[in-house]
Amino acid sequence: MAALLEMRGIGKSFPGVRALDHVDLTVEQGEIHAICGENGAGKSTLMKVLSGIYPHGSYDGEILYDGAPLHNATIRDSEDKGIIIIHQELALVPLLSIAENMFLGNEIARGGVINWPETYDRCTRELAKVGLRESPTTKVEKLGVGKQQLIEIAKALAKDVRLLILDEPTAALQENDSQKLLDLMLELKAQGVTQIIISHKLNEIGRVADRITVLRDGSTVSTIDRAEISEDRIIRDMVGRDMAHRYPERVSNPGEVLMEVRGWNVWHPDVRDRQVIRDAGFDVRKGEIVGIAGLMGAGRTELAMSVFGRSWGRDISGQVLMNGKPVDVSTVQKAVAAGLAYVTEDRKALGLILDEPILRNTTLANLPGVSSNGVISKPREQQVAERFRKALGIRTPHVQQKVVNLSGGNQQKVVLSKWLFTDPQVLILDEPTRGIDVGAKFEIYTIMNQLAAEGRGVVMISSEMPELLGMCDRIYVMNEGRILGQLSREEASQERIMAMILGARAEGRAA
Repeated sequence: MAALLEMRGIGKSFPGVRALDHVDLTVEQGEIHAICGENGAGKSTLMKVLSGIYPHGSYDGEILYDGAPLHNATIRDSEDKGIIIIHQELALVPLLSIAENMFLGNEIARGGVINWPETYDRCTRELAKVGLRESPTTKVEKLGVGKQQLIEIAKALAKDVRLLILDEPTAALQENDSQKLLDLMLELKAQGVTQIIISHKLNEIGRVADRITVLRDGSTVSTIDRAEISEDRIIRDMVGRDMAHRYPERVSNPGEVLMEVRGWNVWHPDVRDRQVIRDAGFDVRKGEIVGIAGLMGAGRTELAMSVFGRSWGRDISGQVLMNGKPVDVSTVQKAVAAGLAYVTEDRKALGLILDEPILRNTTLANLPGVSSNGVISKPREQQVAERFRKALGIRTPHVQQKVVNLSGGNQQKVVLSKWLFTDPQVLILDEPTRGIDVGAKFEIYTIMNQLAAEGRGVVMISSEMPELLGMCDRIYVMNEGRILGQLSREEASQERIMAMILGARAEGRAA
């Protein structure tokens, strides 16, 4: 099979950082080629070089595409050659329609006037290729993340894609949507579309990839053929060592109840007659990690955010108790004062100020802790940030580094630092390992175990059931805003959790 793409000796430097160091990548015509590596290994940087985000002349090495040198000066240059990249953060305009998004910058027009009938007809045909039947006039904001991801692919197909690059395409998707996307990748492969996928979900890579190239510390470590692909081999090449256990061992010894939520009800902030959380209740003990499982739309994030200072929802009712006594959590400040902290699932939009340095982000939730008489002490701020950098193993030369330049795993550690500096009794973690690699995940799990060992309570929301089963002492199961029940570590299994959810849905349809 002929090579469609060859990247030879690619090097890329930023101030103080060598992001890529002599990387080699060969992608054959018609294959699905996976790129794996820890956060900060250089995966996304390599794809930005390929797609023209980092133009020719800003990097070392050479790129051959269809046997000819590739000198992209802009993203438009790469798209004109059929190289399309779909980033983890989708590039859709929520308030525009599907059709407007699909042909944005590539409008079907004559004499400067858009031909809407032809636009809608072409959009419908492209949507059908990815299995969507939505009207072309539907606004993107009305669609779920899974369908938005498919629209991005349809948009690529509308540009006559030859090489489709998908950066963490299933990171924000539930299991069903992930499987649909992987099925679509295999269909596109059958149609001759060459694809590169960057993903941390090794089981998904094993399902679709023909070959895998592993990067570590900005260099190529190995390229593995399909017959040799195994999760253990990939992990060993990624982290440079064997990982006998995905989850750190911990002796569980929960104490008395630390936090309890009773009769919690929440209504949608914009839809007047929609109740999102219905009479929910749960508790967490000292030294315990409690999980909350459920499908997308179950209300897990809404429950967590509403408890944490009523950050989401309206007409909220119910009671929160800490150490057996009712507490006021009606604002974020009061929730923090009561001993709660919440690590959002969207660290980039809600958890961090990306253009600010690590030390500013670390102290943001507890400015009184680094100030005197309303004036921030810069030496104290530096000291606190350095302490958390070392304690959590944030990989950076200094705490003046802007957070936007950190890998996903290190960004997540900065978010954790911010909330740990408030000294919480209960830490709610919403999808704490989304979009980070297996090595960084293990480090986050270790931090969670340390918090439990200190006698704190940890509430973990996750869409990855193996993660919940591997980390939690108990798991609450949610569906459509209700907590269906709880399972002990010994009782819990993926089958049992899904049976509870599906059973509740069947009862709802029968009613």
